[in-house]
This record gives sequence, C-alpha cells and structure tokens, in this order.
Amino acid sequence: MSRNPYSVFLDLVPPKRLLIATVTGIDGDVARLVLPGGGVLTARGVGQRAIGAEVYVRDGVIEGDAPADMPLVQVEI
Repeated sequence: MSRNPYSVFLDLVPPKRLLIATVTGIDGDVARLVLPGGGVLTARGVGQRAIGAEVYVRDGVIEGDAPADMPLVQVEI
C-alpha cells in the first residue's frame, strides 16, 4: 500500500519535547521563558498567566500550567 511521502517523513522525525519553563516577561500573547538550565525562549499562548508562573511549553507554544512545587532534578551529561 502506498503512503504519502510526507507522512513517511514525519514518522522519522522525533516528537517535540515537553519542557518546563518560568515566565519572565509578557508582551501581548508572547511570553519570554527561562528554562531550568538557563536557556531563554519565547512562546505563544500566554492567556491569564503572570510573570513567575511555571508552564509547560512545546514547540514554541505554552500548553498549560506546571505545578509550582514540583521538585527539579537536573542531570548533566
């Protein structure tokens, strides 16, 4: 059975990672986020979140609120 070449390609690409970040700035519907390791990124979908909120972010989009009291374990390789 023949499959769409683009669908075959998407099966080869790994899924985007779900990250936890802290909101450090808001400009309209775009938030500036800081990752636990110190990385900085921007994401869409701020909603009613305030500066200092912990959020889940994937592929430049805020997916929801992360628990603020979640323990953080950072492993360097």
